[in-house]
Amino acid sequence: MPRLFTALEIPRDAALSLSLLRGGLPGARWIDVENYHLTLRFFGDLEGHMADELANALDRVRRPSFTMKLSGVGAFGQKKPRSIWAGVSASPDLHALQGEIESICRRLRLPPDPRKFAPHVTLARLKNANALDVAAYLSARGNFASVPFTAGRFVLMSSRTSIGGGPYIVEEAWPLMGGEKDRRSSLANNASEASRIMW
Repeated sequence: MPRLFTALEIPRDAALSLSLLRGGLPGARWIDVENYHLTLRFFGDLEGHMADELANALDRVRRPSFTMKLSGVGAFGQKKPRSIWAGVSASPDLHALQGEIESICRRLRLPPDPRKFAPHVTLARLKNANALDVAAYLSARGNFASVPFTAGRFVLMSSRTSIGGGPYIVEEAWPLMGGEKDRRSSLANNASEASRIMW
């Protein structure tokens, strides 16, 4: 059973900026560029009928597309760092989208996510990394910022258990209103009905 989560994809230009942060840190296992994403809500392993219920509920999300920018770098795990991430500039629209997805989870009685939403893109997983090395890496790259980009859709992704996560598969996608994909939303909706998630 794959693990499911909703996410925003990272477009090519921003992903290229992130890729320049790779390297220079012993003990880091860098995430492949094509696997960069911003997790909105992690669901874990869901039975097929519950995955369908979730997808049906997400069909009704109507949010505007919005501009966002990646900014700054940090690490999770202070004394024993476990991952490196790029942060996101303040975005009320991003938090509103995530909040609506969280409300859907409560309505469907999905288990709550114990972690508070902290938007980020994971760049590397760390194994036995020295905290001083991590601090030096972060200090040298603290002024990182990507070009602004438009979030035109959000997706339901799946991943199989593997080292470092991934490969990630887009199971379904929903346009944000006014986004590039919105013009084709009726076609996408028809296609999604025909190919509802099946496990």
